[in-house]
Amino acid sequence: MSTPEPEPTGENRAGEAPTTVATPDADETEVTTTESGTELERTIGLTGGISIGVGTMIGAGIFVFPGLAAGRAGPAAAASFGIGAVIALLVALPASELATAMPRSGGGYYFISRALGALPGAIVGISIWLGLVFATAFYLVGFGNYAAAVLVEAGVAVGGIPIVVPLGLLFGAFLTALNLFGTERAAALQNYVVGLLLTILVLFLGYGGLDALGVFGRGSAPETFAPFGPLPVFTTAALVFTSYLGFAQIATVAGDIKRPGRNLPLAMVASVVIVGVLYVATIFVATSAFGSAALASFGETAIVEVARDFTGTAGAIAILIAGLLATVSSANASILSTSRAVFAVSKDAILPSVAARMNLKYGTPHVALSMAGGPVVVLVALGQVEVLAEVASFLHLVMYGLMCVALIAMRRNEPEWYDPAFRVPAYRLVAGLGAVASAGLILFMQPASQIIGVAIMLASAGWYKYYAADVKLKGVL
Repeated sequence: MSTPEPEPTGENRAGEAPTTVATPDADETEVTTTESGTELERTIGLTGGISIGVGTMIGAGIFVFPGLAAGRAGPAAAASFGIGAVIALLVALPASELATAMPRSGGGYYFISRALGALPGAIVGISIWLGLVFATAFYLVGFGNYAAAVLVEAGVAVGGIPIVVPLGLLFGAFLTALNLFGTERAAALQNYVVGLLLTILVLFLGYGGLDALGVFGRGSAPETFAPFGPLPVFTTAALVFTSYLGFAQIATVAGDIKRPGRNLPLAMVASVVIVGVLYVATIFVATSAFGSAALASFGETAIVEVARDFTGTAGAIAILIAGLLATVSSANASILSTSRAVFAVSKDAILPSVAARMNLKYGTPHVALSMAGGPVVVLVALGQVEVLAEVASFLHLVMYGLMCVALIAMRRNEPEWYDPAFRVPAYRLVAGLGAVASAGLILFMQPASQIIGVAIMLASAGWYKYYAADVKLKGVL
């Protein structure tokens, strides 16, 4: 443990003058020091950062959306995923610059609060905490569903036994405990899970691609690329963009990343590119195997049926296992990111300071982890979290748009401490397009999700006004 730093927030709760601290180059230290003298150890390398991004993003884009997207846009659904990847990159580049200048836990919350002020930061920080809780619960319910499906496919009779929720609860508790006992352990699990997941997907897509090209003698039937015209390509892009929400979680755990000036931008950009290529390839293979109309008829199980068509029951089981791994990696990365978001907001006195307490033995924010894992377990027990998962997408898009605005504000004001290791070329154009695209996609969401998302943001603003109105964060590192 190193010596404590003064609290790097603005005017404190007692009304004392703001304290600004000199921060060591984040590339030269392996810890992030908190105001209480405890530290988050920098234990996650480039591979771990990419695993967090890829592991969070690989999920619905491959295991839920292919049939739904093909029904809306035909084979052009591949272009919809490509559009989503481009928009994600427009946000990932500004996020990368901000992250290398402020490699602290909290990610989007930290950037927005320092560039735009405590109120926007509080709205984003509290909203993303709740949004990630809902998303994690969704992943864990998905884990239970995939685990049950694997058992059924393997011939294990489960009858009418309700095993989905208990399995989700059990694994949610396990992942929370794993994160409590050390970030390095959680990152190691993430690396192994994502590595095995990518191996299964690459083998599946490689076989399917060769089959689609006629190498195995079958080939694919000719089909009009955009049978429903260009508009569905863009509306489908809004639908599938929820598949690209994971890259920002890398910035949320920036305080745990080794050599953040190098690894943060590489991990964010690489994870978007890797996942984008996998998504486009999946749509190509799937529509080549069955055609978009037949694929749409399979609904959310389309990719399992494609695998079954290629290699029989063994292929279906392999893809179900891949889906199981995807939900594990998404839930694990989300619990880690949620705890860091709570930790960062609490450190700035927007939430009670108890949430920033550290476990001195394991170097992890145990109270923040309980605030991440505890509500997740409750929501998993309820089992009805689909709408809340879409609300999580809404809240993330709000954060993405504000991160782009934060970059423009930081470049305009440029405080002395703002010295990013990576700078976005043509930043006004890139950040402007990212902000507009994020806001545009929100307009395509369901009204219910928009209403719930706005309500959460208003409640977050109300909490700030009630509890933390004297906290000033703009311009303070």
